[in-house]
Amino acid sequence: MIDDPKRPRFMTIEQVAEELAVGLPTVRQLLKSGELRGFQIGGRGIWRIGTKDLEDYIEQAYLIAAERIAAGEIAEDL
Repeated sequence: MIDDPKRPRFMTIEQVAEELAVGLPTVRQLLKSGELRGFQIGGRGIWRIGTKDLEDYIEQAYLIAAERIAAGEIAEDL
């Protein structure tokens, strides 16, 4: 939950991958494509993703999935 005071404001690539249950390359690709907002900090290219940005990405993914289901692009036998 986004308003959880125990949840950090920013997450690492590893934390996002765990939250989405995907691999690190998937998160890196989402960042590279701009589908998931994030920023680099420091000289070694350390990435941080805002908790709100992750929640926005998830919400958008739900909307896209619903549109694809409604359009008949996704099989009914999930």
